[in-house]
Amino acid sequence: MVLHDAAAALDWLMDKSLVLGYTRIGPAVRRAWWPEDPVPGALVGRHVLVTGGSGGLGLATARGLLRLGAVVHVTGRDEQRLDDARRRLEADVPGAQVEPAVADVSDLAATAAFARDLAARVPRLHAVIHNAGVMPQHRTTTPEGHELSLATHVLGPHVLTYGLRDALAGGRVVVVTSGGAYGQRLDADDPEWHASASGGYSGVTAYARTKRMQLILTELWARDLAAADIRVNAMHPGWADTPGVTDSLPRFAALTGPLLRDADSGADTAVWLTATGDPTGTGGFWHDRRRRPTHYAPVGVESGDEVARFWRFVRDETGVPGPTA
Repeated sequence: MVLHDAAAALDWLMDKSLVLGYTRIGPAVRRAWWPEDPVPGALVGRHVLVTGGSGGLGLATARGLLRLGAVVHVTGRDEQRLDDARRRLEADVPGAQVEPAVADVSDLAATAAFARDLAARVPRLHAVIHNAGVMPQHRTTTPEGHELSLATHVLGPHVLTYGLRDALAGGRVVVVTSGGAYGQRLDADDPEWHASASGGYSGVTAYARTKRMQLILTELWARDLAAADIRVNAMHPGWADTPGVTDSLPRFAALTGPLLRDADSGADTAVWLTATGDPTGTGGFWHDRRRRPTHYAPVGVESGDEVARFWRFVRDETGVPGPTA
């Protein structure tokens, strides 16, 4: 999509101002120039996996995909919440085909097994949307010994993506990340937050650090999976009124409450990237249906050596091979 000069300038200003671009104001204004909606029935007969689909942005994403005719597989850690989500989706979208599955993406071995099972049942998968997220208040490790945010946002999605690589051939991967990534640099020396923990663990900072990692991982996956014609893009939802914000950042939610987007608006770009026929390319970072820079300003940009060390760490910790960066 090519924006006219005036619209492009306004869009840039809104993006840099955060409040104008990330709140409900953003889509209200940008709808005047953003790309058209996917055609009705764009996903009929196609299977899409949404992780963390039992509530918030994941549930809204699943609803948007179902309205376009997709068969939507949703995962979550709690069976009751998943069952409730299935009933809500079926009520919201008559005739919806929802396939819930209990799965915890932070458990790498279980995630690999889930990917094998899904690929056997669904040999042609149109897309996977990595939405599952956590923001622990204290440094927590998984039974496999990984810091929980890292396992949930980085290592688990890597295992899942590569476990589904054959089924995803010709398809798409969408990573739901956060504008909070702008505030963090890549830490290739301490991705598990070992040394940093001595100075006090911050769940908000750990979350944002792993969101920075997701942006880099998106570019690495895009390059590595291009041979299978898999299109990989990341997006951020802006500031949305979801439990991830209201429960984890109550003070922020209280201050911005009237301006927060609803969940459907936050999920819009993930649904659009999954279903659009427009050329989006691969390896990009998107918000409100437009590609955005991966850094707020040209400072703190990771070096090639840092990226290579991070890529090697991810491959080593997951056992999933990839080319040397």
